[in-house]
Amino acid sequence: MVNHPLTPEQLAVIASPLDAKIFLEGHAGAGKTTAGMERLLSLFEAGIPGYQILLLVPQRTLATPYYDALQSPTAAAGGSVTVLTIGGLAKRMVELFWPLISAEAGFAHPNRPPNFLTLETAQYFMARLVRPLLDQGFFESLTIERNRLYSQILDNLNKAAVVGFPHTEISLKLKSAWAGDPGQAHVYEDAQHCADLFRAYCLERNLLDFSLQLEIFLEHLWPAPICRDYLVENYRHMIVDNLEEDVPVTFDLLREWIPELESGLFIYDLEAGYRRFMGADPQTTYQIKEHCDQTVTFFESFSSSEEMLSVGYALAQSLHPEKEPPSLHPSALPLHPSASHYYPQMLDWVVEQIAALVEEGTPPGEIVVLSSFLSDALRFSLAERLDGMGIPTCSHRPSRSLREEPATQALLTLAALAHPQWGLSPSKFDLAYALIQAIEGLDLVRAQLLTEIVYKERDGALTPFDQINPETQERITYQLGNLYQELYRWLNAYTQGAPGELDHFFSRLFGEVLSQPGFGFHVDYDAGEVAANLIESVRKFRWAVGESLEAEGISLGKEYLQMVADGVIAAQYIYSWQTQPEDAVFLAPAYTFLMRNRPVEYQFWLDIGSRGWYERIRQPLTHPYVLSRHWELHRPWTDADEYDASRDSLYRLALGLIRRCRSGIYLGLSQLGEQGYEHKGLLLKIIDRALYSVSSEQ
Repeated sequence: MVNHPLTPEQLAVIASPLDAKIFLEGHAGAGKTTAGMERLLSLFEAGIPGYQILLLVPQRTLATPYYDALQSPTAAAGGSVTVLTIGGLAKRMVELFWPLISAEAGFAHPNRPPNFLTLETAQYFMARLVRPLLDQGFFESLTIERNRLYSQILDNLNKAAVVGFPHTEISLKLKSAWAGDPGQAHVYEDAQHCADLFRAYCLERNLLDFSLQLEIFLEHLWPAPICRDYLVENYRHMIVDNLEEDVPVTFDLLREWIPELESGLFIYDLEAGYRRFMGADPQTTYQIKEHCDQTVTFFESFSSSEEMLSVGYALAQSLHPEKEPPSLHPSALPLHPSASHYYPQMLDWVVEQIAALVEEGTPPGEIVVLSSFLSDALRFSLAERLDGMGIPTCSHRPSRSLREEPATQALLTLAALAHPQWGLSPSKFDLAYALIQAIEGLDLVRAQLLTEIVYKERDGALTPFDQINPETQERITYQLGNLYQELYRWLNAYTQGAPGELDHFFSRLFGEVLSQPGFGFHVDYDAGEVAANLIESVRKFRWAVGESLEAEGISLGKEYLQMVADGVIAAQYIYSWQTQPEDAVFLAPAYTFLMRNRPVEYQFWLDIGSRGWYERIRQPLTHPYVLSRHWELHRPWTDADEYDASRDSLYRLALGLIRRCRSGIYLGLSQLGEQGYEHKGLLLKIIDRALYSVSSEQ
């Protein structure tokens, strides 16, 4: 189960009495989750049935170690443990007790079943409501992509739900903290109007987005004796991990639930709290400590060396001089900086260093390459360079839009061709690009030549390969032509019959054609994963809006394609986290790696001069710090507050990364960043200070 002997402190937690309620704190890598996993298994061994145990995590991916422990051959049989987030718990309870509270909660049709919305379908309905308002002049002072506008309005509703204030007070809080152009107040009022409109729309049609599910659970179900009795009687034992990443209302719930538990283990990472932009409130959730019988602190580190921790303390003191000076280790520094003038030179250096590490025996899976943001260009450049060295890579970007995936674009283009009744004829460029993805070995030149001949853009129709003159067939090659012909026949046969559901179409296209030998998805597992996520997305979209679209006479498939074209962000798919290759270099944004919660031997930090390492993404319609429990109403948010928040964010980020690194960090600096601008951000400055302080001590 674990790769080190359990410490006496861990054993004490694991063997605690069955009525113990423990608050377990410590830094990342101190063995807290290991103790939680073993405590869970010890409950089984003590005869506690799995259905009486609730494992609560802020994000489903953080429960992965527990799933692995439960599936271990050495794990005692004990039944199925319930693993939920606060949102999952709310959804489950609303679904179970819907008939009791649907009328009380204000739904117009309490006798009809609820319709739970995903992030995608919630944005779809928001878009339907907001688009007409944009034509009327709403948000006219903003220059922002529409999908970001929709998501930020929903984010405001979610913040109100997780913090625990009425959604009608969103604009009041935002306006009271604004100290800039008075015209911004109108933007906040427009956002409030859209949020109110969306909430009324949901209540009228029995639609439940995340915010409404949570509010109904906390305001109507948890206070109801029948629901509370159900929960406290069924779940007698609880383990809560990564409390610091959870939201304030989780604290409200646990504060009342803990006295009813037989046992509880509440695990908290000190100096973490990386999901503040999603409502994480480590300051509030730390108060769970006051409601437990005992507090245990782990001090040892299993995921970082003493030398690495010394550097971490030096970085921390550079940001917070009031902190204790680091206890420096006399051996060599585990930092490897390199400065390049141009960005591609930095990438070449990164690849050379990774190749050297792999050649020396470091498994690729023990190496991560991190940046503040992972653009398509950066991802492609690194993957291509490493692939040329024979080094496998994988990447993950949870917020990446569906339309940005090449496999998605290919599937959607082929769907438009197969449904000419939609009137969405793809461009020749889109078709050529789709054919490159669909047919293995087809290059851009041949794809464009083939498209020019076989595709009539005005009609949106394809013609067969055998109608091309023989000379051109030879240029394209008969092998590629035969693969195109097979794809053409399949699409042509599909158009001759009655159209099916879009998710069924994608499933058939993938299974019958694109995953077969010779086609682009056959050995491309990333493309297969994208296809699976797209099919799931369409299926959930159909479940949520299919009935209403049918009543309005709107084609669901056409509507979905247009929604993706608007850039609606895909929901997080747990499968894409679970299926990452174990022995591949991981390319990711820094925060994504932190939420993976897995230590590695070596890290590469790219472009450490970039301000993206610590600056918040501009969100003109929302504000994670103002919409929290710790911001006073009518107190303006100033540049000084922004600077302090950035320093604190960088402090937590840097320590979190260092504590998940065992052997060394490679620091890549490019004088000119990815966009060609000179960067001299705060991370670069504190690294310079830390290197100076450590080297001067030695």
